[in-house]
Parts: sequence; structure tokens; C-alpha cells
Amino acid sequence: MSTSHSMRRRAPRTSLGENRLPPALAVVVAALVYGVLPESLLVGPRYVIPAIELLLLAALLMTNPRRMVRQTRWSRVVSIGLACLMIATNLAALGMLVTTLDSSSTDGVALLVGGMQVWVTNVIGFGLLYWEIDRGGPVPRHTVARDRLAMADWRFSQDENRDTVREVAAGSSERSDWRPGFIDYLYVSLTNSSAFSPTDTMPLTARAKALMGLEASAALLTSLLVVARAIGGLGSGG
Repeated sequence: MSTSHSMRRRAPRTSLGENRLPPALAVVVAALVYGVLPESLLVGPRYVIPAIELLLLAALLMTNPRRMVRQTRWSRVVSIGLACLMIATNLAALGMLVTTLDSSSTDGVALLVGGMQVWVTNVIGFGLLYWEIDRGGPVPRHTVARDRLAMADWRFSQDENRDTVREVAAGSSERSDWRPGFIDYLYVSLTNSSAFSPTDTMPLTARAKALMGLEASAALLTSLLVVARAIGGLGSGG
């Protein structure tokens, strides 16, 4: 039994690759959210960053328009660079947002909306980056044999539930050859930004811990300082 399981895990994978649509939609949403940020939170002209993000996305769509089946060195650089650009500009927007907190003339509604926009982009940007770096990226993660994958950056619950009850164990990584997709990484990012710490998915490598720490710190700053100041301004204004 164990020998057949080992042979199955080592067999060449014939997956069609992960669907391109969910991460592409996430990039479009993040670009739109950045495009409607208040003028004081923008890095450069309003539409420059969204235009760059959409151009990078278009280049990636030319490589994998429907399914993530091909990966080149340049596509890897562009895809990771896109996520890093999104995160960097959003952190800059957060920094500029924090600098407005000591101004008594700051409108509470505008501050609250700006804080929520930054928080949403934070979730999308880090979710994309997690998806891009774990186990070699989305292409090898879904198209090559498990024993050829790079070391995992995150441990999902499916990676450790093979010894639970039958209906749960059936979906485990070992028994069903489950691989994480974009929605899984977006969920990790969402819960990390909400709880300010890992929940059901644990970071394994130093870079995973550093990235999750940075994301949680940005989310905590947004929630405790920006949103709290905005709600306080709304209350005093009433």
C-alpha cells in the first residue's frame, strides 16, 4: 500500500494548471482601488501605478491566458515584481495616511475610507506574493510531481490531516494530491490581516514569517491608528 502511494506521488502530473482568472481579477481590483485613493495618498500621478500594474498583468496574460502552464524567467520576475509593486505603493500610501492623523482638519469619513482601501490592497498584494513564491510558484505547484517541488513556505491544514476521519482525510495533500491555489493564499492573507497572526496556515521559512509579520504590522497600524482615529473623528463631529 505504501509503495503504491509513493509511486502515485512521484508520477508525472498532468494537471492543466491553475485558472488565471482569480488572480487576474484580484490585480484589477487592487488597481481600481488604488486609482480612487485620495490625492494625498498617491505615489505620483493618479493613474501611473494602476497603468503599470495592468500592463504587467497584460504581459503575464500573454504567457498564460487561461491556465497557468508555462513559466519563464522573465514571467517569474514580472509576476513577483507586480505583487511587490502593489505592496510597496500601498505601504507608502499607509505611511502618508498615518502622517495625516495629527491634523485636526482631517475628515473622519475620508480617513476611514482611505484606511479601508489601504487594508483591502494590503490583503490582495500579500496574497498575490504568497501565491507567487510558495513551492516554486503557481506553475510548478500544479504541473510537476510533488517530489520535484521546491520547499514549502507555508503548511496548510490539508498537508497534515491524512490521519483524521475518512471524509476529511480524503482531501488531504497525501491522499488526493491537493495543491494550494490562489484562493487559499488570499485567505491566508485575509486572516493574517484580520487576526494579525497566522491562523490555520503556518509559515515555515524565514521569508514567509517576515512577510506575514510585515503584513500583520501594516494591518495593525491601519486598524489601531487610522480606523480608530477616523471613528473618533466621526464621533466628535457628531
